Amino acid sequence: MLKVIKSYLKFLWESKNEHGVHSPFVFDLLTQCISDTKSKPDYSVLKRYRQSLLQNKDTIVVTDFGAGSKIFNSNTRSISKIARAAGISRNRAELLFRMTQYLQPKNILEIGTSLGLATAALTLGNPRSKITTLEGCKETSRIAKQQFQQFRFDNVSLVVTDFDSDLQSLKRQSTVYDMIYFDGNHQKAATLHYFELLLPTISNNTVWIFDDIHWSAEMEGAWDIIKNNPRVTVTIDTFAWGLVFFRAEQKKEHFVIRT
Repeated sequence: MLKVIKSYLKFLWESKNEHGVHSPFVFDLLTQCISDTKSKPDYSVLKRYRQSLLQNKDTIVVTDFGAGSKIFNSNTRSISKIARAAGISRNRAELLFRMTQYLQPKNILEIGTSLGLATAALTLGNPRSKITTLEGCKETSRIAKQQFQQFRFDNVSLVVTDFDSDLQSLKRQSTVYDMIYFDGNHQKAATLHYFELLLPTISNNTVWIFDDIHWSAEMEGAWDIIKNNPRVTVTIDTFAWGLVFFRAEQKKEHFVIRT
């Protein structure tokens, strides 16, 4: 906890708002999307999706994964507690919705479905997109599938997997993803492994979103390596997320932005 507090104080010291940004692409992203405070009709759908989980007191056996997607823990938890503790926050879900609505990615990959709170934001942001979401835990996947059916999220394909096997398959298929949301493993080795594995799937307009980049010193180390990769041009640190762009027309630049 102390490490996160120190990282946040450093973030506040270094961060800027849109007035300190001179890149037209990043300025428009900030002013028209990230900093947009106007209410959206779909926020009510996100709220209903969340509430349906928070009110569910049923218990399931949850399997957690460590480095290399190996099981390191299984325990029984209520669905409501999982939604409260492990699910994306309301503010982040609304931001993910705005990012998807603004950028309109057609092909989306999510690594780490959990109960589908972030998936809901992705599909509502662009209902015409094709979303593939990967999850290692069979029980949370089962609940997420029920939720997708209840809310009629027909553009979502949920795959129960150990991550590595499916990511290797995607690499071999030369699949191109316009957006990837990384929330499956908050460890340095796994994050960098997924980063390298999925580089062949990028296009010029691809955006990658890494969750919890300041979660630990390891994750901050992974974020530094990602920022310095020669394929990466623009990166944005929002503290909660690291946004990565591969736009060849942009000069290499890093932004620390308060949202």
